[in-house]
Amino acid sequence: MKTCSSLVVCVACAAFVTDFIICAIGTMKAWQFLLLAEVVCSLASESLYSPADSCKGRCNEKYNPRDVCHCNKKCEKYQNCCEDYRIHCGKTNTEGKEKDTAPDERFSTRDDAITNEELQEASERLYQSDSNRADESDIVLNKQHFTSKTKASEDQSPEPLFSYVNEEKLFSKPTYASFIKLLDNYHKKIGTGEEFTPEQLKEQDAFLAVIMKTDLMKELYKFLHSKNRYDSESEFVADLKKMWFGLYSRGKDDGDSSGFEHVFIGEIKNGKVSGFHNWIHFYLLEKQGTINYFSYNYDGPWTSYPDVLGLQFKWDGFYKEVGSAFIGSSPEFEFGLYSLCFIVRPGKMCHLKIGDQNLNIQTYTWDKSTYGSGKKYIATAYVASS
Repeated sequence: MKTCSSLVVCVACAAFVTDFIICAIGTMKAWQFLLLAEVVCSLASESLYSPADSCKGRCNEKYNPRDVCHCNKKCEKYQNCCEDYRIHCGKTNTEGKEKDTAPDERFSTRDDAITNEELQEASERLYQSDSNRADESDIVLNKQHFTSKTKASEDQSPEPLFSYVNEEKLFSKPTYASFIKLLDNYHKKIGTGEEFTPEQLKEQDAFLAVIMKTDLMKELYKFLHSKNRYDSESEFVADLKKMWFGLYSRGKDDGDSSGFEHVFIGEIKNGKVSGFHNWIHFYLLEKQGTINYFSYNYDGPWTSYPDVLGLQFKWDGFYKEVGSAFIGSSPEFEFGLYSLCFIVRPGKMCHLKIGDQNLNIQTYTWDKSTYGSGKKYIATAYVASS
């Protein structure tokens, strides 16, 4: 579902308010109903998060153990905030809006500041540079059931999400192949410390080396270097390895998590799936039978890959209420885009453009431990809205 410009599309897009529509049809004129459906469509397409797992209108709400996630001041301490907590409840300027420039605390001069316009231009260049993304014929999705009731945990889609992926073409590419080798290097349950073998550490280095050969990552370094973020490519790569692969503790065991594990592989915490924002890992696990796709609550506006999907699923019996993921993107595109946002807008909403469409990425910093001279690890990064 890409637009809401016709009666058929509007009605389908507004299907999740069926009860209200049935009532409205009897009391409203046709043009009024269509206008309502158009508004509903617009609201549904802008955000991935529904009220049950959103902080919209819930800031400083009293703690309730039955809530899926929380929006009070202590939620960051206990790592149980809703994923859009900082969007709705974070620090803003006096007008209640994000400031146009928000440079990293390490950079304070006007020349170092990166505006939203520059970020959007940079993200478009990364998008245009992604020669490894999937073509339309490389992936066939079977999205099936659309829902707004993401909390329901009901399997509304009898078939897998992925009907076809051109593995021979895509997974033979060096960046895909090196990325896939990383996927079985982690324990998914928080509280179990990660211990990498020498071979697994080499796989991390190999992944970084192969993606740095791509035009996309060269473009990213060129941009960050021009803004005085890094003096050399080697410094850039070393920082990427620390921020993404450096271990920290989300649970009781030391070194049981990392930004890479959380974002691209996923973790199990308190009986639920946490993180897990990667389509390649999802596809491979679905193919193995360990992921059961339930439904989707968001489909991005792009008509080619990469696209964005908000989806619900179970992984080894553990539920993910809302998981946003790029579909059909190369590993270096996701890795590069998330890195850009974390480096330039750490812990903030990052306003980008890809394919002439708006894209908002939210990152969080891990504040309980640091590396280097006080640098922060990636806690998470994900698509928040478009």
